[in-house]
Amino acid sequence: MGSKNKLKRFRENDTFENVLQPDRDDVQKGLCDLKGKWSEFFKNDNPIVLELGCGKGEYTIGLARQDKNKNFIGVDLKGARFWRGAKTAKEEGLANVAFLRTQIELIDLLFAENEVSEIWITFPDPQIKYKRTKHRLTNKLFLDKYNYILDEKGVVNLKTDSEFMHGYTLGLLHGLGLEVIYANHDVYKNEGSPKEVLTIQTFYENQYLEKGKPITFTQFKVN
Repeated sequence: MGSKNKLKRFRENDTFENVLQPDRDDVQKGLCDLKGKWSEFFKNDNPIVLELGCGKGEYTIGLARQDKNKNFIGVDLKGARFWRGAKTAKEEGLANVAFLRTQIELIDLLFAENEVSEIWITFPDPQIKYKRTKHRLTNKLFLDKYNYILDEKGVVNLKTDSEFMHGYTLGLLHGLGLEVIYANHDVYKNEGSPKEVLTIQTFYENQYLEKGKPITFTQFKVN
């Protein structure tokens, strides 16, 4: 993507009511007024579902189309990517969709305790190099943050093409004594996965499937 195209998308994001781009310093200083007020933003008390590392927002949009009784927020630092999802939501009149431009490490500063009902992590970078494990989205640090923002019944959904990420997460969950609700190492060959796992596919997922890579899915609790 050219720099001019990126700038155009950034400018358009600034005009979208469904895009929020809080300043990192304000968030860290507690000066951002989003935390605990998401029901005011959506103007309803419906459950809030997050997609972390949402990319183009394909899962956020797909889930929002399937369930109008929940609010869906795609979270990513790269606004030029989720511009597509934000624009689609606007074009389709999806009032239950928003996109939040921020680092995922700040998630517990942007959502209050028990404010979220469900989290989706779709095709994250597995961060295989040991020195980068602190950025892996299912490490203990992130699980603690998810535990804080999720309500008592809240779950985390991990969909990935990485057998390493799938195995690492399962091993960590078992080691921490956390409940694994469902695990499938090849969702399109083995039956039983939720319909939203099978009926929504991202751009990268289609590429993985064309290469014959199995897609894994894990649903688990963090409390």
